[in-house]
Amino acid sequence: MVCGPRLSPIIAQVLEGDDNLRFQKDRAWHLVDLKTEEVYRSPMDEDGSAGDVGYLARLPRLDGRGTFIYIAGIHAIGANGVVHYLENHLAELYREVRTRRFSTLISCRYDPKTQEVLESKRVSPIYRHEA
Repeated sequence: MVCGPRLSPIIAQVLEGDDNLRFQKDRAWHLVDLKTEEVYRSPMDEDGSAGDVGYLARLPRLDGRGTFIYIAGIHAIGANGVVHYLENHLAELYREVRTRRFSTLISCRYDPKTQEVLESKRVSPIYRHEA
């Protein structure tokens, strides 16, 4: 699923179950690592540069019938950055988490003219969520 928590109250509710990473808002939306207290702001909001941060997780379905992959960026391009990361690191990610629940943050840099993601990398640990 690709959808920001501000657009879906159901997604916002599911995200509240992540004890490690959280979307928050003050002067702008940003992501926070609750374990390290590190704040991840979009470069677009800070200095106007062509970058963003996205959230990637396998989260529990509200009906209790399994899990789903969730992707969201601080801005829409951040979700594209997460997809870029998956295109280039899916096997590595699978080796680490298999089918277990997890969450992590991905930063990306993109071409401001074409909106093409040029690079992406994981910027937080992979947090494993215990059932």
